[in-house]
Amino acid sequence: MNYLTGANLLLTLNCLFLIINTIKHNQTMSRSIKQIINSIEQAEGAGARVRRSIGIMSNRKFNPFLLFDHFSGTGENGFPEHPHKGQETISYMLTGAMAHEDFTGSKGVIYPGDLQFMTAGKGVVHSEMPIPNADGSPVAGLQLWVDLPDQIKDSPPRYRDLKEWEIPEVVQQDGKLTVKVISGTSYGVQSLKDLAYTPVHYFHYIMKPGATFKQELETGFNYFLYIFKGNNLVLNGDTTTKQYQSVFLNDDGNHITGEVHDTKDAENVEFVLIGGQVLDQEVVQYGPFVASSREKIQSAFSDYQYARNGFENVKNWKTLISNGVTKEMVNGPLKGSLEEREKERLAYLNNKSD
Repeated sequence: MNYLTGANLLLTLNCLFLIINTIKHNQTMSRSIKQIINSIEQAEGAGARVRRSIGIMSNRKFNPFLLFDHFSGTGENGFPEHPHKGQETISYMLTGAMAHEDFTGSKGVIYPGDLQFMTAGKGVVHSEMPIPNADGSPVAGLQLWVDLPDQIKDSPPRYRDLKEWEIPEVVQQDGKLTVKVISGTSYGVQSLKDLAYTPVHYFHYIMKPGATFKQELETGFNYFLYIFKGNNLVLNGDTTTKQYQSVFLNDDGNHITGEVHDTKDAENVEFVLIGGQVLDQEVVQYGPFVASSREKIQSAFSDYQYARNGFENVKNWKTLISNGVTKEMVNGPLKGSLEEREKERLAYLNNKSD
């Protein structure tokens, strides 16, 4: 009897040991790569161009994300007035500047390094148009569509702007690695604002040849990377990526690692690493309308058509920027002059130093 009891105890301890080791292994395991998508450029809006990797036939959704675009446009080639409902959009400017306006009266300009978080909620109609560069070069940025939890899909529209100087930066490895911590935590540095209803992590990595990185990832979040500059980022020690590729990760570990080899032809690499909390809900999407059932999508189209249930302002709204943005608009009603922007930046830095 004592022998059997001892044997059972030994078996139990062995099982416990295996469980603990499995947990430890999972806690220190890199997330594996689920899918790599080459983002092919295509036309969108009114003459604009986008590279899309979420919201395409081979990758319709990546919970909680509905669409991801790397967009560019010049002159009048942008995104004239159009509706949204049941989602949030996150826009991040890379080069140049974009003007925006909507039917609630909100308007403004976002410059390189700035972000805008827009909650469409129960309904909004807005325009996003490039501000022409003097040299004719295109304006470029990233836009992400995020599903909203069902219980707040009918919330009022709202905006939150994050200016370039408000984003904390990590600088490591003698300047070879820089991380702009837009939302979340990286290398012990935490973002300053909670800007999205659906929890989102958003990091902009800048890596010089010889740099390495390790980013901790949160359980219950889906993550992906998009490389918008450079061709020699190696992930998890064995997967080399290229410019304009999106890398989608499985939910099987708690971090991702990467490096840029310091070779003769090495170049700087820039990418965004984005994660979102997975939402346990039905998602029905038709273009810019998102709901939990087909019936609600049909109602959304009807509401937009008849200017009701959130779309009432369509009746009297006259777009300012949809036919192109002028300097007079920027310095006038859009309140986007560079002089005023510099005053705002200096005031922020002065308050921060006090």
